[in-house]
Amino acid sequence: MPPESLVLHASGLQFKSNIPSEFVWPDHEKPCLHPPQLAIPPIDLGGFLSGDPDVVSTATQLVNEACKKHGFFLVVNHGIDSQLIAKAHEYMDLFFGMQLSQKQRLQRKIGDHCGYANSFTGRFSSKLPWKETLSFRYIADCKNSNIVEDYFLNAMGEDFKHFGRVYQEYCEAMSKLSLGIMELLGLSLGVERTYFRDFFEGNDSIMRLNYYPPCQKPDLTLGTGPHCDPNSLTILHQDQVQGLQVFFDENWYSIDPNPNAFVINIGDTFMALSNGIYKSCLHRAVVNSETVRKSLAFFLCPGMEKVVKPPSSLVSSMNPRTYPDFTWPVLLEFTQKHYRADGNTLNAFSSWLHQQHMIN
Repeated sequence: MPPESLVLHASGLQFKSNIPSEFVWPDHEKPCLHPPQLAIPPIDLGGFLSGDPDVVSTATQLVNEACKKHGFFLVVNHGIDSQLIAKAHEYMDLFFGMQLSQKQRLQRKIGDHCGYANSFTGRFSSKLPWKETLSFRYIADCKNSNIVEDYFLNAMGEDFKHFGRVYQEYCEAMSKLSLGIMELLGLSLGVERTYFRDFFEGNDSIMRLNYYPPCQKPDLTLGTGPHCDPNSLTILHQDQVQGLQVFFDENWYSIDPNPNAFVINIGDTFMALSNGIYKSCLHRAVVNSETVRKSLAFFLCPGMEKVVKPPSSLVSSMNPRTYPDFTWPVLLEFTQKHYRADGNTLNAFSSWLHQQHMIN
């Protein structure tokens, strides 16, 4: 277990005027607390899926432009029940408000990607993120139809059955939403509309609840450090508190909360699937001194057996293969055991894969 002085919940760190040096980030990575806002397009997903030709044309063009630049866009008219979203946020308050000993019944084990983590003290010894998280697996197939519900029931008991049910329903909604977005990404790249949808039909994904307590020195630390998401696609719902920042064109920009929209960003795995055409962009989360910030992140990932390689139509003499073939579990293990995700994860992973093949 980490020293109690580094455990956000137990030590009351959020109320202290000084923070441990392990949470202090280097000067070149310290946050800018009032950056300009990033202009990202709102995409009418319901209109796109309805087949309205004008909406389809506009949506594919906007997504293509955004994903070639920075990989971020908004999805509105998404069809997700607002009460389900509200319930998912409400249950975050319930979980992270529990006694530390109760939360630690779901303690994340070293090298694993699921469970409860408190500032990742078990994984890192410096540049600690100012947050608590709870991550769990979701698999979109009939054999694992209640995987989320069962996770909470087995670890926390019967009292958490309804808790697990809410996040089971939320993950199912996110998986369905992601397949619609994959149709949009396919069309925008000029490949078959169903190509990526089919690829992710049996996705093996990760759901994460992010909880960022207040910090009395928000100018010294970060809630989440600068990184590119290693997964394929991230679907984020923010509460009403600002904190998400994106690095684009040599500057940090903020993405303001919008309760009616999901923030979508391309991850490293989809950048590889698009042969580098769509960008996985550096981003981070900042904290503030006054209020908790929460977010719901659904990390879409391929099935464990799926080989990640671009469709042949995205490979040419003008745009040759950028990354080697790989499977998601190998990249996931690389980020959990060998490399702390940053802006160079996919290139570092490609080099590591090459070295592994040379050794073998």
